[in-house]
Amino acid sequence: MSEKILAVAAGHEITEEELNVLIRNYPPEQQMYLSDPRARAQVLEQLIAFHLFARMAEEEKIMESEEYQTMIEKMKVELASHMAATQTIEGITVTAEEEEAFYQQNQSAFGQKASVSARHILVDSEELAQKAAAEIGAGKAFPDAAREYSTCPSKEKGGDLGYFSKGQMVPEFEKAAFEGELHTVIGPVKTQFGYHLILVEDKKEGEEVSFAQVQEQIHQQLMQEKQRKAYDQKVAELAERYGVEKKAV
Repeated sequence: MSEKILAVAAGHEITEEELNVLIRNYPPEQQMYLSDPRARAQVLEQLIAFHLFARMAEEEKIMESEEYQTMIEKMKVELASHMAATQTIEGITVTAEEEEAFYQQNQSAFGQKASVSARHILVDSEELAQKAAAEIGAGKAFPDAAREYSTCPSKEKGGDLGYFSKGQMVPEFEKAAFEGELHTVIGPVKTQFGYHLILVEDKKEGEEVSFAQVQEQIHQQLMQEKQRKAYDQKVAELAERYGVEKKAV
């Protein structure tokens, strides 16, 4: 049975198989989009334009020009270099045992760390912190007190620091925020920056992520690391074999 012909451009019969081959060269996520008839029609238009320009190049003898020949030679070298580099990292694998070992050694890096959401007021003296705390205790809203008293840029947002996890704040501030009660003014807490009043508005417990949930992520990371190492080693080996002399840029 003859192939279905979708169009004829400059005498060239564009078949359904030619169109399908072109679509298969697209990334997987684009191939899903190209299953739509309207998208396939757009790709067909590209094929038609390709063959029309190919005929134009033939008539104008572009392939006989010096510029074309120079570009072809350059492309040959680039393709050969790319193939040689690809050959260097082909065959590299990552085992499930390596993935599991990486997970066990770096488990703390996966999942969501415990965090708190807090507001604070930063002032230069303990007396001023006590004054602000007294006004809040008497009914003044914490954000209003932050705008009035705080020297931290967060005062513009009512002292709101958003969510933060351990290691992001100075130790004294962090300890008070993580150990303090919700919706209760904490402080004054002295740090290297001054005296703080802290209002913890929310707390999120840390969430552990299983190996199965991150195995693919680990696989990709280890694969990239192995490939980069193999590539760098090969470059060093080739530099030793063929020589490299760097000039000032």
